[in-house]
Amino acid sequence: MVNLKNLRQGTEASQGGQSVTLVGTSLVIFGAQDAKRSLLNDLHLLDLETMTWDEIDSVGVPPSPRSDHTAAVHAERYLLIFGGGSHATCFNDLHVLDLQAMERSRPTQQGDIPSPRAGHAGVPVGENWFIVGGGDNKSGHLAVSYCWIVCNCLLISFGGYNGRYSNEVNVLKPSHKSTLQTKIMEPVPESVSAVHNATNATRDVESEFEAGQEGTIREIVMDNVDSEPMKIKTEETSERLIATLKSEKEELESSLSKEKMQSHQLKQELAEAETRNSDLYKELQSVRGQLASEQSRCFKLEVDVAELRQKLQTMETLQKELELLQRQKAASEQALNAKQRQSSGGMWGWLAGTPDEKADDA
Repeated sequence: MVNLKNLRQGTEASQGGQSVTLVGTSLVIFGAQDAKRSLLNDLHLLDLETMTWDEIDSVGVPPSPRSDHTAAVHAERYLLIFGGGSHATCFNDLHVLDLQAMERSRPTQQGDIPSPRAGHAGVPVGENWFIVGGGDNKSGHLAVSYCWIVCNCLLISFGGYNGRYSNEVNVLKPSHKSTLQTKIMEPVPESVSAVHNATNATRDVESEFEAGQEGTIREIVMDNVDSEPMKIKTEETSERLIATLKSEKEELESSLSKEKMQSHQLKQELAEAETRNSDLYKELQSVRGQLASEQSRCFKLEVDVAELRQKLQTMETLQKELELLQRQKAASEQALNAKQRQSSGGMWGWLAGTPDEKADDA
């Protein structure tokens, strides 16, 4: 077993939905969706002998970025790419890459071209390319086949998804009519013309085998002869298919009804939430008005406080001046009292004869 860890030049980024085609001893990988859900349309090659990756450059207009498409190689030279899908739509275009000249082309398709699809399976048989299953973004995947191979000229498919996953095995044996080639409008390599038979080949079959879950294989004749057993079998199959579709329809209608009820409830809740939001907005506006009024009053109070502070400072200055005047007044009164006492003492001394004593002493 080959150890795929020993890859050179770096392993490609994680991705899904790409096509992988064996060409000689190499694998050709196209398109995909990466881990970030970005769609790709680059082309890479893995050499199985050297386990080396290489990115392929080509001339011409490449397919748009896509995933879940199909690819096949014809005549070991032409890489065919059909269908696939993007995030918004599905495709039914056909692209051809000449692996020798590395030139791209887009041949014109004729006949009943398959509808746009993704998730389908395809397998080349001789000069034809058989396409089966797939679906679009509008109706979902229809009978997606996950395995579609050729064994002893039989086309064998396994599994798939058609509203539910399946483990059935289906076998198709193409008739000689499916080997007819379809003409192409514009000149392209002759080997590319085989692609245009792919969409019609699955309708011309010689016989079909079905293997159910019991393991038995039943043959259904698909010739142009209108046999009665074939009609009965077809009617039974149609009835089963109709019953299945009805059951799925009922389930879908029930789910749709539930979704509508949930949507109605969500709308009511949304209306209530909008009403509450409107009320809260009105309250917010009222609170904002009150806050603006309070801010205006606060500003006025700040102005009053500033004026009072100025008056207080003025009063303090006046108080200091008053105290100074009071001290000056007290000093003046003391000096005046002292002078009065001195004047009173001199007069009484004179009356008492003190000047005569001073004269005697002299």
